[in-house]
Amino acid sequence: MRVVVALMLREMSTTHGRSPGGYIWAVLEPVGGIALLSVIFAAGFRNPPIGISFAMFFATGLLPFTMYSDIHGKISTCFMFSKQLLSYPPVTFVDAVIARFLLNIVTQILVGYIIFGGCLILFNTRTNLDLVVIFQAYSLAAFLGLGIGTLNAYLFTRFNVMQRFWSILMRPLVLVSGVLIPLETIPQPYRDYLWYNPLIHATGLMRSGFYSTYEAKYVSPMYVMGVSLVCLMLGLLLASRYQNDLLTR
Repeated sequence: MRVVVALMLREMSTTHGRSPGGYIWAVLEPVGGIALLSVIFAAGFRNPPIGISFAMFFATGLLPFTMYSDIHGKISTCFMFSKQLLSYPPVTFVDAVIARFLLNIVTQILVGYIIFGGCLILFNTRTNLDLVVIFQAYSLAAFLGLGIGTLNAYLFTRFNVMQRFWSILMRPLVLVSGVLIPLETIPQPYRDYLWYNPLIHATGLMRSGFYSTYEAKYVSPMYVMGVSLVCLMLGLLLASRYQNDLLTR
């Protein structure tokens, strides 16, 4: 536990402690994205696909997406960021993963609390919050980031080209994860194809936690957890098996 806490404090000081504004940027970045999307879509559409507030609609899609992408991004670079510390016997790869996961999940929950609270105060959203469902949506996004991030921590370090390939592959992810367009409005057969994107289940579940009239019947938490656990177990197995080789790269 002391190792994990020490790694969390190191992460806090290196990630946001050296930049002007610090953790304020963790809030300003999604706020800026939500504001920009709201202005653009409000100019072309009278109402969002769900509800009456563009800001709340995009927040319910963007924040679970940000939860996944932030956790994945931090965990997938564990070896590269903590390589020197991992050479000490008391520090393991699992410690680095746990530290980054805990710190970033707390950060994203606080960011979500601030942004959702601001939307509820500033706008007429006509939402009915189901906190249990909202927690489930955040959990799915977080564990998905943990699973895929752990697997990619091995792949990015073992195969340098994988990080660039993954970056290119993930650029259109925001467009196919239900952030901008709900799955129901996408025509067939593309709707069935996009169902296999685990993130679209997290965004759909999040919106059902805010809009009581929205029934995301396509959401399958078991599918998302299955993908997350398979990636997590595979990543931990490969990292533990080849940890010494990875530290020398």
